[in-house]
Amino acid sequence: MQIQLKCSCGEGNCLEWAIIELQGVVEVQPGFQDQLQDLEIGRLCRPSQDTYTFTVGYHELTGSKVPLKKPLVVLKKIKHLRMEESSDVNSSSSSEVELEVIGIIRHRILFKTRPKALISRPPPVVKERNHAEGSVASG
Repeated sequence: MQIQLKCSCGEGNCLEWAIIELQGVVEVQPGFQDQLQDLEIGRLCRPSQDTYTFTVGYHELTGSKVPLKKPLVVLKKIKHLRMEESSDVNSSSSSEVELEVIGIIRHRILFKTRPKALISRPPPVVKERNHAEGSVASG
């Protein structure tokens, strides 16, 4: 499945493109099945030069940047409508498709470890045993 991530710098201003590779399945709740276009699934952060974290719900994945063997090109399809003059009274229109290169993917961010749970159990409550005030231990 392909899910595009939004970048805060904007599509045309991105200096670096990458593929995010996850081991496993990202399951969408049934109520969001038809709304995948604008669905925010997580937060991608780069705490250090070589380490990435991806937080999805209550899970945090840690990954690393790996170069691709062959780079991939990101294309944007642009349709141009062109009116053609003909000898007939009716003029016909045809569409011309142009592909614009908007990015090159040279790396992938690989998350191959199991996710870490961000919510843990609360510490267990330890009950102290109180000795009865009137009892005295004799030895």
